[in-house]
Amino acid sequence: MPLTAPSPHRPRIRFDRNELAGAFGDLGTDLPLLIGVIAASGMDSAGVLIMFGVMQLFSGLWYGMPMPVQPLKAFAALVIAQKIPGRVIWGGGLAVGLSMLVLSVTGLIDSLARLVPKTVIRGIQFGLALQLATLALKEYVPADGLPGYALAAAGFLVTVVLLGNRRWPAALIVLGLGVAYGLVFKLDFATAQRAIGLHLPGWHVPARADILLGAVLLALPQIPLSLGNSVLATKQVVDDYFPERPLTVRKISFTYALMNLVNPFLGGFPVCHGSGGMVGHYTFGGRTGGSVVLYGLLFLVLGLFFSQGFQQIVHIFPLPVLGVLLLFEALTLATLLRDISGSRSDLLLALLVGLLCSGLPYGYLVGLLVGTGLYYAMQRGWVGLGK
Repeated sequence: MPLTAPSPHRPRIRFDRNELAGAFGDLGTDLPLLIGVIAASGMDSAGVLIMFGVMQLFSGLWYGMPMPVQPLKAFAALVIAQKIPGRVIWGGGLAVGLSMLVLSVTGLIDSLARLVPKTVIRGIQFGLALQLATLALKEYVPADGLPGYALAAAGFLVTVVLLGNRRWPAALIVLGLGVAYGLVFKLDFATAQRAIGLHLPGWHVPARADILLGAVLLALPQIPLSLGNSVLATKQVVDDYFPERPLTVRKISFTYALMNLVNPFLGGFPVCHGSGGMVGHYTFGGRTGGSVVLYGLLFLVLGLFFSQGFQQIVHIFPLPVLGVLLLFEALTLATLLRDISGSRSDLLLALLVGLLCSGLPYGYLVGLLVGTGLYYAMQRGWVGLGK
């Protein structure tokens, strides 16, 4: 059953204050990852930001709904931890794109979608919710000390009161608090002035050795997460929020592949779709592709005119505010469990999958395999998790 009533007259693209508010629903996930990979890899920030913005425009216009584009999370974590250079990142991105293209064109992704039950997908979403909530509460909210806690508390109260308010979108008020705080306490005019200037992405052709190395180091750890969250779980969120606009997993995996077949040649960081990002856009007001287009324009402007000092400029904006946005994205993801709460065994299995996904290395692969195996074992009566 869909979680929202069908809206056959919903436009594909709309620009209003609610779409603008929804545009920032995924900022808390994307921005720190992009900052981290630019710093660790030495990639040109202009290429990373401009191509990230272009991919948002592509996704918003293609789908006509808040279909997000996010940095590949497993990719980003490995790049940040091991300081992998850009040439290997571009090679790995091309490897991921080719892999997803094969899954899409051959129809293998459809077979996988039929195999993995909804209960396991809900568990994957819950695991992502746990990771986002942990990131928000342990790293973002405490980032600025006592003033940051006060700012986060104010943002939390504003969001609780205004969440769902179409006239006064919560995200815009919370972001306004963050901007005001940054301008008063963090802005360095000299740094901001030095950052201004026009920059364009460069052209790159990944070498065969870098494609092979990137496939082993980066693509293999990423693909299980992409299958679980970027494709299968995203398709489920589309079914939940846009039941009148059904999408196939083949289409989602095809645009995922297409973006990563273009990005490496223009210096972009590999990207995916994602269930958490769609939930974030939707939670704060996004209902059409307009929210993703507006989000993409933000990164285009940053890349074209402010990439020279990007890392210094973005630190003006307080992390506690991003933590509030991220926390509500996580809470909304967790509430998607409600449609299986009537079955104790399904709920327990989803919770188990979520804990595996969030708590183990390669957790999304483990959760996907263990959860699917347990589900079919339960169906045959071989094991039981309660009635």
